[in-house]
Amino acid sequence: MDRYGRAEVEQWYWETWNEPNGSYWHGSAADFYRLHDMAVDAVRRALPSARVGGPDVAGSGGAFMEGFLAHVARGRNYATGKIGTPTDFLSFHAKGQPAFVDGHVRLGISAQLAEIDKSFCMIASVPELREKPIVIGESDPDGCAACLGPQLGYRTGTMYSSYTAASVARQYALSDKYRVNLVGSLTWAFEFEDQPYFAGQRVLSTNGIDLPVLNVFRMLSRMGGTRVKTQSSGEAPLEVVIRDGIRAAPDVGAMASLEGRKLSILLWHYHDDDVPGPDARVLLHLDRLPVASGAVRASGYQVDETHSNAFSCWKALGSPAAPDEAQYLRMQAAGRLATIAGMPATLQVTGGTAVMETALPRRAVALVVIDCD
Repeated sequence: MDRYGRAEVEQWYWETWNEPNGSYWHGSAADFYRLHDMAVDAVRRALPSARVGGPDVAGSGGAFMEGFLAHVARGRNYATGKIGTPTDFLSFHAKGQPAFVDGHVRLGISAQLAEIDKSFCMIASVPELREKPIVIGESDPDGCAACLGPQLGYRTGTMYSSYTAASVARQYALSDKYRVNLVGSLTWAFEFEDQPYFAGQRVLSTNGIDLPVLNVFRMLSRMGGTRVKTQSSGEAPLEVVIRDGIRAAPDVGAMASLEGRKLSILLWHYHDDDVPGPDARVLLHLDRLPVASGAVRASGYQVDETHSNAFSCWKALGSPAAPDEAQYLRMQAAGRLATIAGMPATLQVTGGTAVMETALPRRAVALVVIDCD
């Protein structure tokens, strides 16, 4: 607090450990509860309004997480002797399971969503905790950002970006299913110094060049307000994705939010298998818009092979190991969030409804923004 100020430190999330159900913790579960209680008590003595929680378990945490939830809700506190431990948020990790099959990458979105499903169910079953904010402390397609291998070849291109859109949307769907309070989902990505361009680690940028996945996070950051209902004839049902992943038909779905009179619609075209496929023809039917009739402003952004994609630009330049200044600037520009080419600037509304059509290539993500002011 002396260094950063009280207002800053009050925004931080304080946790005791990382993955205490894994190899980082060598004591018993009860030993961890004691450590956690003592740490929380010490932080709260220094700053009574500090935001404390945990336990950031690997996966859903199984019996360890069940025991932790029971302890912080109804157990005797090792530091205070009272019942329960102050808990401002709950956290866990969720990872996918990529593989290399028949010469191509196959992602495992079902593995990640299954862990989230089990975690939300576990938290929702504890009445004292079911309304607590939840943070997915590590939420990624695989569990090792530094590792390399053929099954991890999704990271530099649009497999990563389309997976991210499809998985984040399902995280919200699962929070609705269990009526829990999901407030954040973090990627466990790093910056690796002195590495070749597009070396293949799980990062958001490479040598200052943004990767396509970062532009999906930029799209999500432009959405706000209240989520509104969406339906898609091309979207795989939630229970199917959790059980089987996206292994049959591609997943063409939508998530939307309304902020004031601005409607934002996130669209994605995803498949677990990194193989070619036709574009998806998307016909958007917008109902109950906050304007009865007239023209409204429309804009859009897209991530695909030719939009918001520095990796495809690098390949088009011949994959230079040491780009010159002109090449670097081209890649830097290509890595920024790009607008949808040829999208009409206005959309006609009649009776509070409107229709628009767009094409969504395989592994593409788009954000359509309708401004009714």
